[in-house]
Amino acid sequence: MESQSHFFAMMSRMKYIERWALMRNSQAENISEHSLEVSILAHALAVISNKRLHNVLNAERAALIGLYHDSTEIITGDMPTPVKYYNKGIYGAFKEIEMIAARHLLNMLPEDIRESYESIFFPHEEEEYIWKLVKAADKLSALIKCIQEEKAGNTEFASAKKSLTETLHKMELKEADIFIEEFLPSYYKTLDELN
Repeated sequence: MESQSHFFAMMSRMKYIERWALMRNSQAENISEHSLEVSILAHALAVISNKRLHNVLNAERAALIGLYHDSTEIITGDMPTPVKYYNKGIYGAFKEIEMIAARHLLNMLPEDIRESYESIFFPHEEEEYIWKLVKAADKLSALIKCIQEEKAGNTEFASAKKSLTETLHKMELKEADIFIEEFLPSYYKTLDELN
């Protein structure tokens, strides 16, 4: 009998990990939903980079990395941002825990398949810019969540919205700036206004 791999069963558990644990949410969000949105946004940022800024990036690769970007949270849970970034020591320790979790998940794959997934969990130098776009997509997804909560009358996310907006501007990524200017305003509209 062939040995069994638990990797994909573990990936399917992303839907059980809730985000924004310290916040009152009008609509719950899990990391599976968040990862899909990050994947869509990372792909969009890479396409913007290629079409508007004349770069040559693999947009599908950006989408794939976005799909898996928070999968270690299956093991670690979603660490609230104020805790994760409280100080350098906590942040460093959490990054180490994430690396251990990523290695643990990868080790669930059969050896002949593992190397195809390794670069999805651990960035290679030649894909550094794609990973920056995925990080920006992650922040954009969180900002969109704040906008949606605000639209629902929930003021709980106001300071997170302000902080995320500042963080995105500090990233100095033209792709993110273009998305914010051209596409983000639509998230404030109702379904009727979008149609």
